[in-house]
Amino acid sequence: MVDRLRSAAEQLVAPVCPDCHVEMKWFRSELLTDEPTPVIAHLFVCPHCKRAAQANTVFRGGQTTPDKLSAPRFIVSAA
Repeated sequence: MVDRLRSAAEQLVAPVCPDCHVEMKWFRSELLTDEPTPVIAHLFVCPHCKRAAQANTVFRGGQTTPDKLSAPRFIVSAA
């Protein structure tokens, strides 16, 4: 999960404040949902007027189901 957050932060573009027309500063990121598709919310704050904004990063197609199990399953019976 840390790798996803790190890669999402690298691709971020800070929004511009509609009031001050200044680039907003990153405040924090948090995981909104993990299943079925991970969504990370990035929160920004304007350094002048303290207005907040949010940008979401949605990950798609990261997991695939394997065709076969990696190890056979054995049924254990009590004797």
